[in-house]
Amino acid sequence: MTKSIRLKTKAKAFVCQSKSQVSEAITEIGNAQREIIRLETEINDITAKAIEERKDRLEMLRTSISELSEGVQTWCEVHRDTLCKNSKTANLTTGEVSWRQSPPKVSLRGIDKIMEALKEAKLTQFIRIKEEINKDAILADPKAVKSIKGISIKSGEENFVIKPFEVEMETSQ
Repeated sequence: MTKSIRLKTKAKAFVCQSKSQVSEAITEIGNAQREIIRLETEINDITAKAIEERKDRLEMLRTSISELSEGVQTWCEVHRDTLCKNSKTANLTTGEVSWRQSPPKVSLRGIDKIMEALKEAKLTQFIRIKEEINKDAILADPKAVKSIKGISIKSGEENFVIKPFEVEMETSQ
């Protein structure tokens, strides 16, 4: 006995039954999109007002944290030997302080001159040559690569787009 395979598909919440229902649905989509814009604008206005009302207090707190941090660091630097016997971290009553070495990093200025100097000094091990496939060239000449295994060219996908009509009003100032 063979088992039948069931494919579960999500039930559609709404399906238009006529052209007039499609027109009504597009109108509702446009109304909903405009309401989203109004709500997002309202949220942005509330956020801007909240930031504006609190920016002085935030700046004062940031300045305070910076000044306190400098004071803590200065004291800890002076007392580092007693704070950190065998580690880079000191556990204090209300928190801890630590000293961490950041990893080394390379900064480059004037890359063309650096490349030239490395080549002249025969230090090419410090020059990376990157090979990559030119997808634009493949799209321009797909027939040339059709026999190459692993290359497939997908034609553009068709998308269904709903665009409610909007009237833009110009304001004279």
